[in-house]
Amino acid sequence: MKLLDFWIWLGFCLLFFFFFSFTNSFSDTSFGASQFVPENGGALELEPQNHIEYKYDRLDEVRKECRSILSSASELVPENYINDRIRNGFSFVNGDWVQESDAAAAAPLLPFDDSDMPKSSSNIQSPLKLISFWVTDVDSAHRTKKSVAISGMLFMGITRNSSFGYQLYGSNPQFQMYPGNTQLTIFFQGVYVETKANGGEISLCLLGNAVLPSRQSDSSDPWEWVKATPFNQPPLLQDDQILLVLHYPKSFTLSSRAIRGEMRSLNPESNLKYFDKLHISSQFGAAANYEFGSEALVSNACEPYPYPDNSLGNGINIYKGPRFCEILQRFTSSDAFKVVPNWKCNNTDEYCSKLGPFATGKEIQATDGGFNNVRLVMQDVRCEAKYEHKNSSSAKVSTVFRVVTPFENKFTAIERTGLSNLTLRAEGIWNSSSGKLCMIGCLGPEGNDSNICNSRICLYIPLTFSISHQNIIFGTISSISNSTDSYFPLPFERQMISSELWDRFGTSFLSYKYTKIDSASAFLDRSEPFDFRAVIKKSLLSYPALEDGITFLDSLSRLSEDLDLQVSAFDDASANFRQTRTFIQVEILSLGPCFGRYWSNVSGVDREVPYHAKAESTETQLLLNVSAQLSLSGEPYRNISMMSLEGLYDSRVGKMYLIGCRDVRASWKILFDSSDLEDGLDCLIEVKLEYPPKTARWLINPTAKISISSHRTEDDPLYFNPVNLQTVPILYRRQREDILSRRGVEGILRILTLSLAIACILCQLLDIRDKADVVPFMSLVMLGVQGLGYSLPLITGAEAIFKRMSSENDETASYDLEKGQWFHIVDYTVKLLVLVAFLLTLRLSQKVWKSRIRLLTHTPLEPGRVPNDKRVFFVSLVIHTAGFILVLIFHAVNTGARPAQSGRFVDPNGKTYQQREWEIKLEEYVGLVQDFFLLPQIIGNLLWQIHCKPLRKLYYVGITLIWRHCNTSYCNCACGSSLYSTKMDLSKNR
Repeated sequence: MKLLDFWIWLGFCLLFFFFFSFTNSFSDTSFGASQFVPENGGALELEPQNHIEYKYDRLDEVRKECRSILSSASELVPENYINDRIRNGFSFVNGDWVQESDAAAAAPLLPFDDSDMPKSSSNIQSPLKLISFWVTDVDSAHRTKKSVAISGMLFMGITRNSSFGYQLYGSNPQFQMYPGNTQLTIFFQGVYVETKANGGEISLCLLGNAVLPSRQSDSSDPWEWVKATPFNQPPLLQDDQILLVLHYPKSFTLSSRAIRGEMRSLNPESNLKYFDKLHISSQFGAAANYEFGSEALVSNACEPYPYPDNSLGNGINIYKGPRFCEILQRFTSSDAFKVVPNWKCNNTDEYCSKLGPFATGKEIQATDGGFNNVRLVMQDVRCEAKYEHKNSSSAKVSTVFRVVTPFENKFTAIERTGLSNLTLRAEGIWNSSSGKLCMIGCLGPEGNDSNICNSRICLYIPLTFSISHQNIIFGTISSISNSTDSYFPLPFERQMISSELWDRFGTSFLSYKYTKIDSASAFLDRSEPFDFRAVIKKSLLSYPALEDGITFLDSLSRLSEDLDLQVSAFDDASANFRQTRTFIQVEILSLGPCFGRYWSNVSGVDREVPYHAKAESTETQLLLNVSAQLSLSGEPYRNISMMSLEGLYDSRVGKMYLIGCRDVRASWKILFDSSDLEDGLDCLIEVKLEYPPKTARWLINPTAKISISSHRTEDDPLYFNPVNLQTVPILYRRQREDILSRRGVEGILRILTLSLAIACILCQLLDIRDKADVVPFMSLVMLGVQGLGYSLPLITGAEAIFKRMSSENDETASYDLEKGQWFHIVDYTVKLLVLVAFLLTLRLSQKVWKSRIRLLTHTPLEPGRVPNDKRVFFVSLVIHTAGFILVLIFHAVNTGARPAQSGRFVDPNGKTYQQREWEIKLEEYVGLVQDFFLLPQIIGNLLWQIHCKPLRKLYYVGITLIWRHCNTSYCNCACGSSLYSTKMDLSKNR
């Protein structure tokens, strides 16, 4: 009994603590309360690293090993900021390194464990050898007329797809290794000198200290221990005989932009610490100033200017405005170019499979000329605009084109700085008169002779788009050499991303040209014969359409947002219904004359007139031209994973009738003779997209349907089987805005239901004051079930009695809305009421317990007359255990041969999520136990053979309705389409 009093006392303490925290929370999150902002105006400052004392105790060794470089050093010019210039100007990240003799090296430096990859992939994918270097300290105390003492850190390794661009802190050498990654950190001290060699360059000569992995000299495999030794205890050797020499050109130009270096061991070859010489390649960072001066080379490639190019066609308009540099840097920094197969080439396979001027390896050769997933990135874009008279302008451009192999991570490739035969140094000019950027391309790390600089690069920024041309930037790389080793012109392109059309800058100069409207109209006529049901549908239901009261372009933009889809879908005809889902994206590019998204504060025509006041807003305005991009994830849809769409949207029935085009240029070897391709695209595809109505969501399944079919014959290599997909329930813009306030609605419903529960418990407490004889016959097991339902939210924070049914299409409330004061008030009120209900239930249990004790003292010789819940608990446990087993058996019989996993689907990133059947059923059955909380009372009445009524009708009827409401009706009101989705899942699965 004292234990029960303790719990009641603890509950009131929690109630006091709740009020205290509630008042304190308002001071932190009140309206207009200022949040903590760092004094530096940006990110929070981290604690400073422990001060590292750099030692220069090896300078005599450095002078000895670097005597050849020091002997050719020139006198340094006095400079006030030389320390800062050296510290900030001579670091590089993610350069390349290669060891002499490569795979056949007699003394390799680093091992690599490829056990994380299948052997088939390991044979194709070569790991990356990356290296980064930082100057960590410059010591003026050891400065001479020709040199400055410096310290540095080198971070190198072999990796599958990681980046070595982050600087480690500390002064201790490190070696780390795990499957797919090997890392080595070396610390150096040395000198900085300037020489006149190679037209003037800067050299760093340093001696390093490292812990190197030990090789096995008595085995054919020097790294045999990798397979046997745990990675956390590799055999290491301390080595301080490592010489690093780096050469930096003084001028940053087309022919001299490479950082060259070598690292070698000073140990004798017989020593296990010895390793073969390493060659290092990198380039200057963004802080270096590029010097344009290769006009002769550019003229050799681009004269006469503009050089004729066959990549322009179909009436494409090219940008010729004054903001070329701004646009170029914006659209080349965020994504990579797609390399287009040489599908127009009619020469030999060897010639047509060449990747332009680049020296390809096994990763590119494995694509068999289709260049699948081969990309091209533009690095370090430098653009200097020059404005001339009569509104004409020009620009000088410098960049590096880098090939990204199919297995290489795009973001890692963008950070790489090494120059090799997979990079093309480029410099050229752009002129507004033609709108063409023409550049000379030089292969490899350095040099400007005719054998290296023999590529012409033409690049364009289009203004008009169509279903067959949706590239924001495109160009070609062609040869200016007449030698036999020339190559077929290599096209590259970067497809427009719909999100880039959402801002004012992206849509101000772009337009869309519809070319498939006639074909889409014919598709509509074939698909929609007169149907009386369709007439009724049009009159009773409403679908996404243009809105009244706003401008025409505003209305088009808002409708485009409603028609966008980013949602999971499943195949209606699949035998494994809803077992494996695909993620579908339909991104609207243009709707009518609106390309992208419209912003009302941009000046222009048609800004003030609502669409219903325009002459065009007649019956024909209900049929809108539309273009979109469709993407499907998953192996079954690999052949149609990306398509461009164009057609008509009928807002009266919520249907799109579209013509689809997919890129088949990668199959150029078997499709070269296909005469029905349009610029390498298969456009004999029809797509029908049906949207759910905005009204009658509770009567009609709010899911979208999409059907894709090919008009080719089944013996055509481009034919594919019809695809019919149905999405999970979706929400439109207005409905999403309603969902943002759903949490407030849920909170209000919780407050109401909890208030009613508290009222019922209070009525029962008042009733038992006058009926003391019936109090002992109230079941403590029944009250325990209720108390457990109230206590779980307080202990775990889980919404036990307010279980939400989740759905993939639920919208997350905005950050500001979630952090609003209103939600704090609702949440704390709910917590307070749950605590009150728990305490009242606890008080009711206390009264029942005390009444039984009093009854036992009155009849000490007849304990059997005092109600006891032991048998009630045991019988209830047996009934619920048997019930749960029966549910599992019944479910197993109904599902038959279904797999033992449920809820399995693929997300946009390709990850698969699973939840076991018994876990789902257990969760559902726990809710059933709460619904039948009166079962222990009924069992007790039968066991105790009582003839009274221990519970008021208001109590057991009211609590029953409240519990049922919390677990079912509440979700139906508050969760909307989430409940619909759950019901649909259950109906299909069963």
